[in-house]
Amino acid sequence: MQIAYRARDITEAHIVAGYLNAHGIDAHVGGHYLQGAMGEIGAAGFSNVHVEDEDLYRARELVQEYEAGGHTAVASDKGDDKPDFYARWFLLVLAILAVLLINIY
Repeated sequence: MQIAYRARDITEAHIVAGYLNAHGIDAHVGGHYLQGAMGEIGAAGFSNVHVEDEDLYRARELVQEYEAGGHTAVASDKGDDKPDFYARWFLLVLAILAVLLINIY
């Protein structure tokens, strides 16, 4: 196993490991127990993302892409905004009920 990424903290290490896993590279986060020794303060340099030797080159390319900001997902325009649709209707009904309650009292 090789270190593909040295994260600032354990959370970032898991984000990068998840990013690599999503691209087909088996990644593992190391340094869990070392970071805990530092308490609540984030300890730098203890959280590493490890990959297999043969995946190191591709993993480092993906890490560079991640650091460059190319990791953002593009929203699809397939009408997948159902939560927004329901939220708007819920807020409309809630506003109508509030107006009705104010008028009653």
